Amino acid sequence: MNLGATLYVKNSAEAVDFYSEAFSMTLGYNVKNSDGSFLHAELLKGNKSIFAVSENNDEEIARSMLASKQPTMSYGINLDNDDELNHAYKTLVEGGHILRELGSLPWSPCSADIVDKYGVCWYIYVSQHRPD
Repeated sequence: MNLGATLYVKNSAEAVDFYSEAFSMTLGYNVKNSDGSFLHAELLKGNKSIFAVSENNDEEIARSMLASKQPTMSYGINLDNDDELNHAYKTLVEGGHILRELGSLPWSPCSADIVDKYGVCWYIYVSQHRPD
């Protein structure tokens, strides 16, 4: 089983570039709306689809997420190494806000929680393991 995730954001074309940069991903299968925004844009890591981005014109959704102290949901991305984690962290905080700074948790030596400028909440981490 795979869990499919789609990020519904305003300015989807810009967001695709932003997430491609943050996570070193490439644009895969995509369909554009007549205005150039994305109806559906899959972002790939290697040959694997990680998540999709679609246009959403409801600006209130992003505002409410950016104002939230603890969103009800976040996207967890297990990055391959500390360099990838630090790059993603620096990119995602641009225009967003930090819920939890980079640091360790009992199950992850390095992780952070961020709401990015599109109102998407991220839990980014490296080398996750389960405690005894």
